[in-house]
Amino acid sequence: MDDIVLRAMLKWPNVPDCYGWLALDARGHWRMRDEPTQHANLPGEKIMHVALLGFINRNYACDNAGRWFFQNGPQRVFVNLETTPYVARTDPVHGFMLHTGEVLQPIDAVWLTSGGRIVFDSATRIAQLDDRDTAQGLALIYDGAEIASDNTVVAWLESLGASTLLSMQIHGQSYTVKWRDEEVLLQEARIVRVPQPLPQPLPNQHQIS
Repeated sequence: MDDIVLRAMLKWPNVPDCYGWLALDARGHWRMRDEPTQHANLPGEKIMHVALLGFINRNYACDNAGRWFFQNGPQRVFVNLETTPYVARTDPVHGFMLHTGEVLQPIDAVWLTSGGRIVFDSATRIAQLDDRDTAQGLALIYDGAEIASDNTVVAWLESLGASTLLSMQIHGQSYTVKWRDEEVLLQEARIVRVPQPLPQPLPNQHQIS
């Protein structure tokens, strides 16, 4: 996180958290959601300001409960996620880049989900491939020595990954593609898509004897 943010957290440690005002959509766009937007259950206005986007990306993190947030100075602004906490995009030099501008590496696992989406596991980061790059991602999936055909991928999904062995070839590295149910994946990764305040412990009650 930025030093100025860390100093603000130390100076004002008890600033209330913010919920519902910031979202990350499935294409990696940060969206601001004011009260009318929240009440109408709309995605919100796409943030375009370059400096603000950089500030959010640098100060984006997760708490122990699986809730993702932007640390805005002393205040935690929790993020509503349309999909995974990170969104990946294809890059001709690095293979894949995250929506935060970071290179997606190292890649630990590649999943094709029940909804036909490509998802990467990279250390502590789970990233779904931007749907606009799905065709480019599928072109990297192989059935043996050949690029997997559309029919092969469909049959593989219908068999829950049991019909054949698929791999993704990325810059000379081969990764076995695994099938995952989308909701189970999010649950097992402890990803909270719509953060809410955590229950507060009840104050200690002194018993009267």
